[in-house]
This record gives sequence, C-alpha cells and structure tokens, in this order.
Amino acid sequence: MSRRPLLQRLDPASVVVFRALHLGDMLCAVPALRSLRAALPRAHIALVGLPWAQQFADRFATYVDEFIPFPGHPLLPEQPVRQDALARFYNRLCARRFALAIQLHGNGDISNDIVSGFGAEAMAGFCRGPAVSRDRLALFPYPEIGAEPERLQSLMTQLGATSAGTHLEFPLSRQDEEELQANGIGQGLAPGDYLCIHPGARTRDKCWPPSRFAEVGDRLAAEFGLQVVLTGSAAERDLTAEVASHMHHAPIDAAAPISIGAMAVLLRDARLLLCNDTGVSHIASGLKLKSVVVFSKADIARWAPLDRMAHRCIWDPGAERAKVVLQHARALLSDTAPSRQRSVGMWPYW
Repeated sequence: MSRRPLLQRLDPASVVVFRALHLGDMLCAVPALRSLRAALPRAHIALVGLPWAQQFADRFATYVDEFIPFPGHPLLPEQPVRQDALARFYNRLCARRFALAIQLHGNGDISNDIVSGFGAEAMAGFCRGPAVSRDRLALFPYPEIGAEPERLQSLMTQLGATSAGTHLEFPLSRQDEEELQANGIGQGLAPGDYLCIHPGARTRDKCWPPSRFAEVGDRLAAEFGLQVVLTGSAAERDLTAEVASHMHHAPIDAAAPISIGAMAVLLRDARLLLCNDTGVSHIASGLKLKSVVVFSKADIARWAPLDRMAHRCIWDPGAERAKVVLQHARALLSDTAPSRQRSVGMWPYW
C-alpha cells in the first residue's frame, strides 16, 4: 500500500519554510505558499528569508504568519554571512520545535543542510537524485524544467496539498496608495493614459541599453498618445535619466526612494510595462498588467510569466531586436492579441 502524502500523515500544527531569495524569486513562490495555506488553514506558517523579505511576509500575511530573518550561509551568494548571528538563529529555531520544515530554495545541494539544522520534527523539500521517503522525511527530485511557480507548486502537490492555481498575486494596501499620493509622482496621471518603462534590474549586466528603451518609448508615445513614465529605485536614477536624455517625447522620471508597494500602485494603472527580466515583471504578472520583458541572460522557460499572451518575453542579449519589442508592445496596446488559450508549453518565445 502506498504511503499517504506527508501533509496528510502529519497534519502539522506549525511549519517553517525556507526561501532566502530576492523579490522576483519570492513572488514566484506565492502559488506554493497559497497551496500550503489552503492545505493547512489552522497551521502557524513561518517564513525564513533574506532580511528585506519582512515586507514580503507582511504583504502576504494571508499565507505567512511570521517572518524570521536568515543570517546567511557561506555558499549562498544572496547576502554576506552575519557570523555573529548564526548560533543564535539556529538555537532559537531548534528551540521552537516546528512540526515541519520545508526547503523551498532550489535543488537542495546547499539548502537541505541548512533546513536540517532547523530542528523540526519532520522535513520536506527537493533533492538531486532519487526521491527519499521516510516517516518524517520527504525529498523529491528537483524538476530541472518548467516555470518556477510550477516547479515550486509541484513540491506542494507531492506533499499532498491541492493546487490553488499557479497565478501570481501582488496585493496592494491603503498604505501603498497613500505613499504614492503623498510622494506626488503620479499626480496628473489618469489610469490607462500612460505606459511604464523600468530600465533597471538587480544587476546592471541584465539591462537592455537605455537608448533602446528610449527608442521604443518614443515610438509608442507617438503612435498611441501615451505619456511615458520611467520607474525605478533611487539608485537607478542614473539609468532613468539616461533613458530620458535619449527621448524626444519628454517622459516623467519616477525613479525615487519609494517602496515597492507604492511603485506597484503606479504600475497598476498603466496600459503597459516595458522592462528587463527582473522582479518588476513578476509584479506586473501579479497586477495583471500587460508587459514586454527583455531577456539577455536568464532562462526564459523558467522565469517568464506564465501568461505568454499578456506578457511577451523577448530574447535579445545583443540589443538588436528593438523592432520585435516594438511589434509586441504595439500588439498589446492595440489589444489585438489572440484570446484563444493554449497550454504554457506551447507558447513560443520571441
């Protein structure tokens, strides 16, 4: 007789989930967290992540009850290790005696050792090689293909949670609305009368050239009568300024020290987003905002939004396909994209 899935056997009262990554990677985990919450509606679910992700846990409080900052690991590149905090971090987690620890941080080569140190009564996650199934351990082969939300959801499904959909979310709060209003960036912008260009990314080597963003922005402004709004963090003001310097239609430069949530309010009312492969593309997916996303390094099959008609992903490492980017932006703004749905695996990449 086959063994029942782990969640059904344990019905854990407390769960700690490990995923210590940046914004886009965290948003791709929302469907898995949604599925986990649906399977364990009364459980206390804690998230261990990079310190910035306190705001992620706050935004997704429906799925996450508690946030625990991760002090780092020498073999994980996302943050420097806080050596002085390591012992305290592991001692406190072990003292909590969580019923289940879930490794939601990749193939497990490094992260399984990290999560095994949490001292939970049971553990689950991905691994390399064959599956491992014991009374209080469930490791499944890491899926090497597929979109990230689907890969992560597959773990929850194998643990016994029913899928609650692989769509992304980005809930907005009253505080987000009030911050944008107080900042004044969106003053005078009517919903649907502008498009956003986000020329930055977490690393500059992923960025399409500012002149290419300007070229496409100018054409769309002229053809559709839209105001161009340049978005970004305060640290990306040099990029938005360079895009603006190449444009004939004066854009609004909205790069500013505002929160992710306030920027998302600005994005929500746009007609279109043009951006690099970065976290803001997943915000657009969560907001149901149409987008054109330029890829130059990352695996499109893994990181492209699942709705390939509303989100057009263009592979252009040589910055030679501005005409293709423009073509798909025009199609989205003209609302001429076919409405017929196909499975994700059948959509081409442009």
